[in-house]
Amino acid sequence: VQLQASGGGLVQAGGSLRLSCTASGITFSINVAQWYRQTPGKERELVAGMSAHGATHYDDSVKGRFTISRDNAKNTVYLQMNSLKPEDTGVYYCRSWTSGLPDDYWGQGTQVTVSS
Repeated sequence: VQLQASGGGLVQAGGSLRLSCTASGITFSINVAQWYRQTPGKERELVAGMSAHGATHYDDSVKGRFTISRDNAKNTVYLQMNSLKPEDTGVYYCRSWTSGLPDDYWGQGTQVTVSS
């Protein structure tokens, strides 16, 4: 099983980025998919998530600016990030787990840096 995250980079405040997380060995359409963010000295925090049924949830800090979506044909989950702020800076990780099972997988992380 592998989750490959990509799409990070350096962007000015107010800009946009789209992160991608492509899975092999698991199927996103039957798993929970989540994006986490980690900054130095802080614990990894949940930013956005999507259930197997497509229900989404967002941290209050990103509501209205970030959108999580899924392409089942490509087995890929996206995080569209708009109106980026310097406080969005961090390493973003995708995670997938299956409700009721011990399966729990993490991608390798992709760096997002938002300059002011």
